[in-house]
Amino acid sequence: MRPWRIAVLAAALLGVVACGRDGPPPSPEFTADGGPVLRRGNGSEPNSLDPHKGNGVPANNILRDLYEGLVTTNADGTVMPGAAADWTVSADRKTYVFNLREDARWSNGEPVTAADFVAGFHRALAPESQGGFAQMLAPIENASMVINGTLPPEELGVEALGDRRLEIRLEGRTPYVLEVLAHPVSYPVHRPTLAAHGEKFTRPEVHITNGAYRLMEWVAQSHVRLARNSEYHDAENVQIEEVWYYPIENQATELKRYRAGELDWTLSVPSQQFGWIQRHLPAELVVSPQLAIGYLGLNVDSGPLAGQPGLRRALAMVLDRELIVGAVTGAGEIPAFSWVPPIEGYAQQLPAWSGWSRDRRRREARALYQAAGYSRKEPLEIELLYNTGENNKRLAVAVAAMWKQDLGVHTTLRNEEFRVFLATLRDGEKQTFRSAWVGDYRDAFSFAEILGSHHGMNYPGYQSDPYDRLLQRSMLARTPERRRALLEEAERIMLDDQPVIPLYFYVTKRLIKPWVRGSMPNVMDIHPTRHLRIEQP
Repeated sequence: MRPWRIAVLAAALLGVVACGRDGPPPSPEFTADGGPVLRRGNGSEPNSLDPHKGNGVPANNILRDLYEGLVTTNADGTVMPGAAADWTVSADRKTYVFNLREDARWSNGEPVTAADFVAGFHRALAPESQGGFAQMLAPIENASMVINGTLPPEELGVEALGDRRLEIRLEGRTPYVLEVLAHPVSYPVHRPTLAAHGEKFTRPEVHITNGAYRLMEWVAQSHVRLARNSEYHDAENVQIEEVWYYPIENQATELKRYRAGELDWTLSVPSQQFGWIQRHLPAELVVSPQLAIGYLGLNVDSGPLAGQPGLRRALAMVLDRELIVGAVTGAGEIPAFSWVPPIEGYAQQLPAWSGWSRDRRRREARALYQAAGYSRKEPLEIELLYNTGENNKRLAVAVAAMWKQDLGVHTTLRNEEFRVFLATLRDGEKQTFRSAWVGDYRDAFSFAEILGSHHGMNYPGYQSDPYDRLLQRSMLARTPERRRALLEEAERIMLDDQPVIPLYFYVTKRLIKPWVRGSMPNVMDIHPTRHLRIEQP
């Protein structure tokens, strides 16, 4: 067996723990008043509970419980009316007018108004306050110029037509706009609280929200506790009284706590124990396709990979994706050579070498490696960064082993806690990094946009005028066919430049206790607590 295959298989065994159970069987938890409690594993500590600055799945999971946009999501991940009862769309599909619910209220009982949404959009796009998702709002009239600071937020194409009517004007037809309006970046803000407390408006003692839950506690590295918001317009149909989110980065630890009865819901499961879980907990295991990609980001702005597309391609070509999904991730993930996952109406773009044999790929990769000035005697030395987690560690070990065996690359591994990891990706020194991107809406643009030159989450530092122009033209395209063709061309250009190395398309894999009902698998992997309920076993 090849040494790198041994290393990959060894990586697949990292972190294996005993799976026995002691004590009485777990049971659901209830408050002192008898209200159902849901205990959710949530991966990492959320970086923020500010709806316009929260980054990543852990923050967004909580924000979707605390807030509600003009539209929100059904249990199956599709959009449904939220704070808006209904809306109308102009004939050219560029102007939306939303009518807010008469009973839409903040958690302190005050009405939610169109002006609150206007303030939220202005704040989300203002250069001094925007987070990584501001670019999602680029389809709104003048948004791009607000984002880059050439126009003030007041010039944004969002206008209150009264206390309960809101108009949004778009630059062009945007088929996914309603899904964007369900995202936390589109949430309103309670203006008096923001004015009184500034950036501290998210502290539990002052936080005012308009979603199904209120923030009660946030104890760093321990838990976030939410309680049902009695002022929510659909509060009578919210069954779970409290939801506790636990930041557990280590999937093996999360599994232990689940089996000990401390969790009702895991964010994921440890890949190295997936087979055991399939055999022993099949009724509690949920596996379903997810609109997400696992990938390696390559710093194309500075360091040894800058100006070296051939070298970057060599690193991509030698990675055995079939082995990675078989021996490292192991839950039915799909090997990925393209950037955009399977989406109806979009043709995946594949590099020519994806169809070659492994031997041919290795030969070509070694030639590219040598052409870049490296050899086994003078190897590339590079650092691979990943956020803390056993699954991430095993993947990093496997990648380093493949690079070493086939090219002679010397890879140093470095892990960071998630919030530190995000800060490093944004502002710190990095060369290569393991990451993932979960689509925010079911459209190829959700993946294409993050590699635009000015996107806040373009962590590889990719800059391509042709790519940017194609993205911009796609936003103004008059027909779906033309729009699709422009996005496909953009992906081909990006894959040729290789600022990222696609590895695999995700599947959701989690454990859910049998007394938790109401969840529905969906490719967006969005599961607001208001759709869930606890039933006595």
